[in-house]
Amino acid sequence: MAIPEIVATALAVLATALGVIVWIDRRRSRHEEGEPATAAAGAPAPAEPDAAAAAQAVIAAMREPALVHGESIETVNPAFADLVGIPVAELRGRRLPELVAAEYSGLVAVAIERALTGADGPARTEAELTDSHGQVTRLELEATPLEIAGRRLVLLTAGEMLPRGEPAAPALPAVRAVRALEFLGEGLVTTDATGRIDYQNPAAEKLTGIRAADAVGQSFGALIGFVEEHDRRPLPDPVQQCLATGTRVGLARRALLLVRATGAELGVEATTAPIRGDEGELAGTVVLLHDVTEQRGLARQMSYQAAHDPLTGLVNRREFERRLGEALETARSGRQNHVLCYLDLDRFKAVNDSSGHVAGDNLLREVAVLIREAVRDSDTVGRIGGDEFGVLLVGCPLDKARQIADDIWRAIGEYRFVWKDRIFNIGVSVGLVEITRDSSSIEEALNAADSACYVAKRQADAHVHVYSAQDEVVARSRGEIHWLQRLQVALRDGLFELFVQPIEATRDHADGPGCEVLVRLRDDGQTVAPAEFFPAAGRYRLLPLIDRWVLNATLGALAAGALRLPPGRSVALNVSGQTLGDPGFLEYVVDELDRSGVAPALLCFEVAETAVVGNLEHARRFVEVLHGMGCQFALDDFGNDLGGFTSLRQMPMNYLKIDGSFIRDLARNPVNQAVVTGVIGMARTLGFRLIAEQVEDAAALEAARGMGIDFVQGYAIGRPRPLMPG
Repeated sequence: MAIPEIVATALAVLATALGVIVWIDRRRSRHEEGEPATAAAGAPAPAEPDAAAAAQAVIAAMREPALVHGESIETVNPAFADLVGIPVAELRGRRLPELVAAEYSGLVAVAIERALTGADGPARTEAELTDSHGQVTRLELEATPLEIAGRRLVLLTAGEMLPRGEPAAPALPAVRAVRALEFLGEGLVTTDATGRIDYQNPAAEKLTGIRAADAVGQSFGALIGFVEEHDRRPLPDPVQQCLATGTRVGLARRALLLVRATGAELGVEATTAPIRGDEGELAGTVVLLHDVTEQRGLARQMSYQAAHDPLTGLVNRREFERRLGEALETARSGRQNHVLCYLDLDRFKAVNDSSGHVAGDNLLREVAVLIREAVRDSDTVGRIGGDEFGVLLVGCPLDKARQIADDIWRAIGEYRFVWKDRIFNIGVSVGLVEITRDSSSIEEALNAADSACYVAKRQADAHVHVYSAQDEVVARSRGEIHWLQRLQVALRDGLFELFVQPIEATRDHADGPGCEVLVRLRDDGQTVAPAEFFPAAGRYRLLPLIDRWVLNATLGALAAGALRLPPGRSVALNVSGQTLGDPGFLEYVVDELDRSGVAPALLCFEVAETAVVGNLEHARRFVEVLHGMGCQFALDDFGNDLGGFTSLRQMPMNYLKIDGSFIRDLARNPVNQAVVTGVIGMARTLGFRLIAEQVEDAAALEAARGMGIDFVQGYAIGRPRPLMPG
């Protein structure tokens, strides 16, 4: 090795070692003042200095659990391997986010990426980790950037939030120690070596409802029990388990604490650790109780909201498809057959058009109740479209299913919807398909039931029909083929129309979107909303052509002065997932901007999370090129699919458009408020501005303004109106 290379390598070794040693010294001075340092001496020096080898030696010598992470784990010490119960050799090459509990994986991934890129952010991250014996450990991870041999890495150390027999810090005076325990916000109970309670702090008294004077001397297990939240399965007494094993015991994450005397129960996270004497003998246990009842209630409420339609309270399409998938699995195994029903309301559009959306919403709520009352408790009813419902009849013979479908058809047919001074009679068409061993996929089952519903709607004598293979041919030939022809004519003859809906700034923003353009179809003198023709347009790959028409018409309106924007404001227009996947669309946009002479800064493209994730490479190039030219971008329907946000946040987005399901009822729904507050905090951290869509009333508008959302859009601001020619 040449002399300059040796010098450079030696300097890298020294920098790495000093960086780690300084970090250790900082940690020790903060947490373990006076504790003797662990020396790394005694390890044989390598023949040639090597930065990576030096770092590995220093990490291995550290007493605290530690690892070095790049794209994956590169170096890990035995203390961390002991913590997770996996040998050092098997940890190398794995990623730390895969080792922690699923709900903490994203946080850990963000912390590592932030340290690797040098972005600002908190130095510490909490996480939970389950070892090979099922023991849960709550950790505080601290990330420190390193540069080793020209590579940027991150040093991660793990500090347990409840120590496991570590050497104690210098003791507090006895009075201060007792006062500290009394003012501790967590419930704390200590027992002797037989499991009898000898101390209980006031927080534990409040949690359990048992006075310390009554608890002392009693067996912990006699006063307090634990069960699994979901199936009520009794859990072992953590104190006796800790005494038997001499190790720390963490209960299941979904544990419920039961006070045996009163039957009271609450959600807790409980951790029990051994207390050892001066000679290392087991002297008792300490139990830490953290009340998570409120957090679990909020989590359940958020989970319910994610799976249910906010208007009717029925399960939403995503949850309905999940349950349908489970039914398909049981049918394929031969254990049970099921029946899927697809319901489409008749004459619903007449109610909506003549009496407005509020009347339509009330009608849907009342119809949902009628359907729910006509099925069995074991069945699932879901809203899977605007005026379309699904019913999953679990373990139901086809004859019985036909009887239930007839009951639903009769109940809705006899129902009269009263709105103000008008009375409406509606109906329903029902398509049935049997779910058997031969059923293939969720999509095919839904398509089959939809096809049967289409046939039922066109029968003169009955509106309930059981699927046959011929139905799909009929539905396609009469339904989608019909829409295909209408859309082709509309594209050829320019029968689409632009509508404009205003977007209002809640603060004094000099720039940002001023309105959104929306497409409608003119057909036989009627204005047709996208929800009616987009499914067929998507099936026949016509969405890119429609998006091109919208872009061309918008640029023409801007150039002709038909669409006027305040200074600094832009017009938002949607781009579908199919269009993002079209490699020629980017070139088309650039050419149309050149041809029209419209400034790129006047356009703000809205792209949905799911559309970007499904066409990631095309989308990345589309966004980066046009953003570089001056166009703006908004991530639409934000909040529906947060799982894809890790990759999306690397794109140059200007705005996050919060999904309307979180904005409706924002003033009254605490779950929506919590979600929106979290989104606002994240947006501010990442430098995005926020748009709230579907702001439908004054209360939601006031709530959005009060929470600091930058722009608002919805009926409370203005309804979509036709764009008049210039």
